[in-house]
Amino acid sequence: MKIILAPDKFKGNMTSPEVCALLQDAFLSVMPSAQMISLPMADGGEGTVEAVVTAHRGELRFVEVSGPLGDKVKAGFGLYHQGRSAVLEMSSASGLALLDPARLDPLAATTYGTGELIRAALDCGIHELTIGIGGSATVDGGAGMAQALGYRLLDKDGQELPRGAKYLKDLSKIDASGADRRLFETRIRVACDVTNPLLGPDGAAAVYGPQKGARTREMIDELEKGLTNLADLWLLNSFLESVDRPGDGAAGGLGAGLRAFCKATPTSGARLVMSMLELEKHLAGANLLITGEGCTDSQTESGKLCAEIAAVCKQHKVPVLLLSGALKGDPDDFNRTFDFAFSTSTGAHASLADAVRAGKTDLRFTAVNLAKLIARGGLAS
Repeated sequence: MKIILAPDKFKGNMTSPEVCALLQDAFLSVMPSAQMISLPMADGGEGTVEAVVTAHRGELRFVEVSGPLGDKVKAGFGLYHQGRSAVLEMSSASGLALLDPARLDPLAATTYGTGELIRAALDCGIHELTIGIGGSATVDGGAGMAQALGYRLLDKDGQELPRGAKYLKDLSKIDASGADRRLFETRIRVACDVTNPLLGPDGAAAVYGPQKGARTREMIDELEKGLTNLADLWLLNSFLESVDRPGDGAAGGLGAGLRAFCKATPTSGARLVMSMLELEKHLAGANLLITGEGCTDSQTESGKLCAEIAAVCKQHKVPVLLLSGALKGDPDDFNRTFDFAFSTSTGAHASLADAVRAGKTDLRFTAVNLAKLIARGGLAS
């Protein structure tokens, strides 16, 4: 029997490679002759680098870059395909998780470190770069990234703008003469499932500014003003034809910034990672695919990773089993999306923290019992 393991991370508990290892050990303890294929998954956000590097037996590299508020942080990227391809997460350089909540300041935060991380990947001589852009602390439209990659952002007096979104309203000219030419010789893809435009009520400042520390209407308006000025210059100077494409508002406008400054191509993070890990090739001859995540709600069928995996499996007529730490919402939603859906929680936990601590034990218990059922012909043949 051929079983594919393609879970997302169980957030706050297990990475996707750890989930794969646990499931494989549990199933083989019951079904030692089963063919188990481990494909740890991600959607372009946290865990993408580890998932891709693990699947391709690549290597991790770490460099010191500027964090969102200028503090030095260690950020990583992955190399695979014999060093021809690289993958990185902007959050490792410019992410929310790098800052204490009390320090969040989207007017001061910069993507400069993301630009430094991109430059470090380019220094390895890569031909292709994938950038996941979830979890940012920034709303600077990728301006800081551009500065790290050789662009000069100038005010009306020809002076270089300081880093940070609060200065974008003073931007008067974008000088691309010193931009790193390797950006235009490298295939750059952006993994993102956020569909917001750059500007307006559904844009980067209005929707995501408060999550990044914009505590007042005045702060949100200032962020919007800076992004609007940046967008006007992009359009005026033919960097972009519009800033209304789905995903332009992702990561505080970095989605649009990567298109404008790096000629990057945006794509579904879930679909891109599935392609990078060659999921469809592995589905040939499979009897079952097992996916999972820490918590699944009724919105999962709207483009989320586990649902995207299920959709591909249905095309190949491979049954899909979901193992989730918690199932929340209408059960009919899960029945429409997955062939089988199980919560791994025993239900005996006094708090969410207790449930997270017991996550590995609960997952293994559920997996062993499912393996017993499968071994007796209960789920797949």
